[in-house]
Amino acid sequence: MDEKQESKGTLSMKEKAVSFLRLVASGKVRKAYSSHVGPGFCHHPPYFRGDAHSLMLAMEENAAENPDKLFEAKRIIGDSEFVAVHSLVKQNKDDLGGVVVHIFRFQDDKIVELWDVGQPIPEDSPNENGVF
Repeated sequence: MDEKQESKGTLSMKEKAVSFLRLVASGKVRKAYSSHVGPGFCHHPPYFRGDAHSLMLAMEENAAENPDKLFEAKRIIGDSEFVAVHSLVKQNKDDLGGVVVHIFRFQDDKIVELWDVGQPIPEDSPNENGVF
C-alpha cells in the first residue's frame, strides 16, 4: 500500500484495517480515526466506554506512553464486511510483545465496529510451533 493509493481512496477493507492499526501504533491516532472510522463507531474492549472518543483518547495515551511501539500484521482475513488482523504488537524493541487479533466491521468503506483479543508472548513456551 502506498501513499497514492491511500490518498485516492483505493484501499481495500483489508488495507484500511492495517492502515488504521499502523497509524495508531505510530501515534497518529487522530489521523487513523479521521481517515478510517465511520459515524456511529463502537468498540467492544472491556476496559473503556464503547464510544469512539473514549477509545481514541486511550489509544493516544498509550501512544504517548509507548512512542517506540512496533506493529506487524501477520495475517489478514476478510469476509464480506468483516476483516480480522492477526498481529504482533510490541511496546518497544526489547518487549517480547503480544499476539493481538483485531476484528473490524466496515460499513460504507469505514470502520464502524471493532473487537480485539490478545495475549502476551511468554518467555518460555512448551509449544515448538511458536505463536505465529
